[in-house]
Amino acid sequence: MSQTSAFAGADWGTSRFRLWLMDREGHVLTEARADDGLDASRAKGFANVLEGHLSALGAPDGLPVVICGMAGSRQGWVEAPYVDVPADPETILAAAARIPDASRDIRIVPGLASQGAKPNVMRGEETQLLGLVHGKPGFTGLVAMPGTHSKWVSLDGGRVSGFSTYLTGELYALLAGQSILRHSIGAGAENVDADQPGFEEGLTQALTPGFSLLGTLFEIRAAMLLNGQSEAEAAAKLSGLVIGSEAADARTKAPAGLKTVQLVASGRMERLYRKALGHAGFDCETVDADDAVRKGLHAAASGLWFQT
Repeated sequence: MSQTSAFAGADWGTSRFRLWLMDREGHVLTEARADDGLDASRAKGFANVLEGHLSALGAPDGLPVVICGMAGSRQGWVEAPYVDVPADPETILAAAARIPDASRDIRIVPGLASQGAKPNVMRGEETQLLGLVHGKPGFTGLVAMPGTHSKWVSLDGGRVSGFSTYLTGELYALLAGQSILRHSIGAGAENVDADQPGFEEGLTQALTPGFSLLGTLFEIRAAMLLNGQSEAEAAAKLSGLVIGSEAADARTKAPAGLKTVQLVASGRMERLYRKALGHAGFDCETVDADDAVRKGLHAAASGLWFQT
């Protein structure tokens, strides 16, 4: 492993900022993490935030930087317009936005868009996909990417051919924190794990033909009032219902005969989705979410600056 940094990669989101100095092979030499999301960075100045962190890490002058995430949104530093799918890695990187009048070469990876009757967009996940494809050249298959807005992505020969979005994480947070169900869930909302009986019960219901999410949610409230269901099991049941609903719909859209899904996740979220997808009939190959970001930034840097 070289000890000389070849580029910096940043994941710049709505609420957090992560920066890595890497060598040409993609090995991380040092890193910084901060709460310098979009709002904080607009107030301080995006260039000031980036250069401050680069200086703290000892980055040399002129070190190129590749950025993914919401820094490329309309509310970000410079908008990196969406690239329409189908799109291969070369097409995505060709559309990377360059920061004007900067003292170093700074690029922002663009998001992806699906046009037509069912419009869809992603920003940030495309970099994780670049990392996945970089490690699996020409990959064809289905990729599940859990999150606030979960993505299910179809790849064909390494090219993003289409994707769907599920508001699973956001819906769970809203129902657990702002609906009538909050009185039944309380502090249990953040601690759901895959081995809880309530989670499996929710999955089983959601994956049953004819299931209605709207027609089932109030059972969580009633179970607490009538049966003394705990906050922890109420939260687990809600999580199983919403994640199971996502898995059930994705199963109907999956290509016939497809059994293995690439699951881009880590920690508790990986365990929840692995169990849900198993109940839906899928096998999973896990790709660590943070590792995928770093590998995607390395793939982007390689495509932008290091190809010979």
